[in-house]
Amino acid sequence: MKAAFYDRLGPAIDVLQLGEIPRPDPEAGEVRVRVHWSGVNPSDVKTRMGLRMGMPYPRVIPHSDGMGVVDAVGDGIPASRLGERVWLWNAARGRPHGTACEWLCLPSEQAVHLPDSMSDEAGACLGIPALTALHSVLMDGGVAGKTVLVAGGAGAVGHYAVQMACELGAARVLTTVSTPEKEALARAAGANDVIRYNSEPLVERVLELTGGRGVDRVIELDLATNGAADLALLADFGECVVYGSTGPSFQLPFYPLLAKNIQLRFFLVYSLAAADRARAVATLTRMLERGTLQHNIGVRLPLDEIVRAHEMVERGEVTGNLVLRTA
Repeated sequence: MKAAFYDRLGPAIDVLQLGEIPRPDPEAGEVRVRVHWSGVNPSDVKTRMGLRMGMPYPRVIPHSDGMGVVDAVGDGIPASRLGERVWLWNAARGRPHGTACEWLCLPSEQAVHLPDSMSDEAGACLGIPALTALHSVLMDGGVAGKTVLVAGGAGAVGHYAVQMACELGAARVLTTVSTPEKEALARAAGANDVIRYNSEPLVERVLELTGGRGVDRVIELDLATNGAADLALLADFGECVVYGSTGPSFQLPFYPLLAKNIQLRFFLVYSLAAADRARAVATLTRMLERGTLQHNIGVRLPLDEIVRAHEMVERGEVTGNLVLRTA
């Protein structure tokens, strides 16, 4: 079968290869999926560059997200799963074999039923972007009745988070963007107020929009850059939910955190607690079945162009999700 892989860390053009490898067979408790689409996320780029760890296996087929059809099952898995359209999560987490290939085997629970109303490509956007967004909205009692600020409301995670906060009862959703095109995306997703962070004073605008009170929850993609502003625009007893940062370290002032009773919460979507994962998957499934979510796929490329895909994600050139066609 065709697969993209690397056997050393480094720039995409230097290390990513395309080749033929044996098609795998499922072991007990596994399904084999004929992959149709592979999702490329920033974490895939960071892993390939060695920013998270060293080379974890002699050869790595990248990408944790994907969509495909179950075409074989291992012992203990019902034959009724054969032919099922599925979306995949954590395919490359703790395993050498991700979704940048034609077939892969993985534990049955990591292949989740994809409703018939969903496009194939959208299924490759759920494992990291949608689940990150949903957990950031659901955690610590959720956002019902709260005012929420989503950083980067046109991005892969932020676009879902705006919609999910609205869907799950937020009283008001604010978000930040950088261009008129991204503002249109965020408003179409349901944002009540959109702030152009590169041309408007963020803290002042948030306080103006909230009558000086601030927001109850910030969903933050870059704490190193935005942490100080988040403290200033959060209401007393507010929550800063963090899923990313462009810097390996950051500094925050202690006394404002203490005086405002601010809660800082961090999580990694790859390693959610089992109960949190199950809740997020079940909630996402209901949303998908109702067809209430918009899926912003910015770029579609063939697997042969994986180098270009990684470089586009690395340079931040994609608004929304980037997916690779593997079948």
